[in-house]
Amino acid sequence: MKYKAFLFDLNGTMINDLLYHINAWYRILNELGAGISIERARQECYGKNQELLERVLPQRFSQEEKDKISLEKEKQYREEFRPHLRLISGLEALLKQSKNAGIRMAIGSAAIQSNIDFVLDGLDIRHYFDAIVSADDVTHSKPDPETYIKCAGRLGMDPDDCLVFEDAPKGVEAAKNAHMDCMVITTLHKPTEFNGCSNIKGFIKDYNYFTVP
Repeated sequence: MKYKAFLFDLNGTMINDLLYHINAWYRILNELGAGISIERARQECYGKNQELLERVLPQRFSQEEKDKISLEKEKQYREEFRPHLRLISGLEALLKQSKNAGIRMAIGSAAIQSNIDFVLDGLDIRHYFDAIVSADDVTHSKPDPETYIKCAGRLGMDPDDCLVFEDAPKGVEAAKNAHMDCMVITTLHKPTEFNGCSNIKGFIKDYNYFTVP
């Protein structure tokens, strides 16, 4: 295997929590007068929270108001998802195997740092990761390559050395823009939603279908 590093998205890739994010946004956005469907909430559930608010309700809120709404959304998400917090099947074994094989690992996510801490500390898996890049660390969200370029840089790896694990088309596009190969886990999106993504090396239902050589 040519890869020396594994880069993981978080939501939908390490934990199956996207429906909880979608539901929290659906409630909050409609309370704010957006009048959107659950499907629209699903389509908009990517990138930084402040960017999502601007897409759905443009020029409605100050930066301070966006930050306050974002914190309330994350509070609701964590309260609802906490009883269900667990890694996607097979991932813990993969993390152990990769660590033992000397593969460096990082998280590159559009989540805020407190949500990443919620997962890493709640599941006691922080020790597996050599670098973390959150929404707080980047200027441009996925599909911009900044997140994964920073992950590779913090690991001291070239893009060719990295395999990205993603669940969303925009995340796969971010990996492609960073010149990295990608493995897709189909927690929320079907393979047909990734047409044209030439950097995909395979689709997996969970991590029991991926083996470290």
